[in-house]
Amino acid sequence: MQTSVPRSYLFVPGNRPERFDKACAAGAGAVIIDLEDAVEAAEKLAARAMVKAWLSIAQPVFIRVNSADTEWFRDDVALCGMPGVAGIVLPKAERTEDIAFAAGANTALSILPLIESAQGFAKLRALAQAPQVRRLLFGAIDFQLDLGIEGDDDALLYFRSQLVLESRLAGLDAPVDGVTVAIDDADQLLADTRRARRLGFGAKLCIHPRQVSHVNQCFRPSVEEIAWAEKVLAAAAHGGAVAIDGKMVDRPVLRKAQEILNGSIRDNQIIGRAVP
Repeated sequence: MQTSVPRSYLFVPGNRPERFDKACAAGAGAVIIDLEDAVEAAEKLAARAMVKAWLSIAQPVFIRVNSADTEWFRDDVALCGMPGVAGIVLPKAERTEDIAFAAGANTALSILPLIESAQGFAKLRALAQAPQVRRLLFGAIDFQLDLGIEGDDDALLYFRSQLVLESRLAGLDAPVDGVTVAIDDADQLLADTRRARRLGFGAKLCIHPRQVSHVNQCFRPSVEEIAWAEKVLAAAAHGGAVAIDGKMVDRPVLRKAQEILNGSIRDNQIIGRAVP
């Protein structure tokens, strides 16, 4: 798995331990072992035991625990204090008290609140600013159901933009967009991921290994973007007022160019190529 800020998060069911290693080898930025939606009630305890037996510091993973209003929440959180857990995905995040409890399992854990209800959205700023919160995740499907919204484009534009805004205000990494349920529709996945990137998201949730490479590619700087960034920074290095392609280069443009090249450097480091 990658070690920088993830661009893709791959879910794997918590009751399918034979898939854990395969998920970790799928190229995702991070793997989320799911103890919530992917596991039926009768299998919750067995799934937790399977995860506990598999965990290893060699392959750190996130764990989506059951929500705070369930009987399994506290024991799921206790499991997350073990070595090999990088962080907790908190479903139906609505209360800062629940984040504080999850964070108490281990002060080194990253907490990723999953915003999937009207109540969670109403508490967005407080949740984003809670201790150990690293990123906000958008549970678009459950969010639509909770608010009675139909459609996943303009109907959710306001809500997605607010996640981006509150993440920036709280100093978090760019938020993570929800899943695309069409596993075999690459065109839909690419369209969804490109929309997320345009809106300011920095990653996307995946429900199948086949989705990972498409999502990673969409969030990587393109060849054209890298060439533009190199040209901007090279021109700016000479000092004075600079225009590139008929447009003035000011501080925000320089910052954007540097961010693009920083992303390219991370990619080179991850896959072991020489960094230019």
